[in-house]
Amino acid sequence: MAGRPARVGVLALQGDFREHLAVLASLGADTRPVRRASELDELDGLVIPGGESTVMDKLSRAFDVAEPLEAAIASGLPVYGTCAGLIMLADRLSNPIAGQHTLGGVDITVQRNAFGSQNESFEVDLDIPELGAVPVHAVFIRAPVIVQYGPAVTPLAALPDGRVVAARQGNLLVTSFHPEIMGDTRFHAHFLAGLRRS
Repeated sequence: MAGRPARVGVLALQGDFREHLAVLASLGADTRPVRRASELDELDGLVIPGGESTVMDKLSRAFDVAEPLEAAIASGLPVYGTCAGLIMLADRLSNPIAGQHTLGGVDITVQRNAFGSQNESFEVDLDIPELGAVPVHAVFIRAPVIVQYGPAVTPLAALPDGRVVAARQGNLLVTSFHPEIMGDTRFHAHFLAGLRRS
């Protein structure tokens, strides 16, 4: 990757993938939407956006991209998942709907829609030392939370009640909230910096 921009795909089956593409492009990444397995080739990293995790799961299988995605994650592809993307990267769900699958990769148990309906959406400032001294203003929309995590997982942020809402395991990064809609590019920049180091 030396001497060229990072090639970063955004899974574009459903959800707010356009916002992620715009943020990544503003940070100098070579971005591309991903809808087919062949589009995973030659990526340095991938973002799985927020949206509806159950729909994303069904579409990923309908488009025959789920198994190639699982294989790419297992082979070490760096991935950043926000909201529904966090759910997709979880090894376990505490409250899946019937037949719901995840891609896995992060040793976490996740509760879907942990705060109720869209009417219960909220915003809060989070201290995330890994991103600097300035708090991250986080937006939670029908958001999940991490209710359990394994020893390889590093929590990055928690709500005042202690529930974990951002974490990292190796080159996999997850957040319950939506940095892409608030103009704070630090999570995306952090992800890109990890691609340059790998």
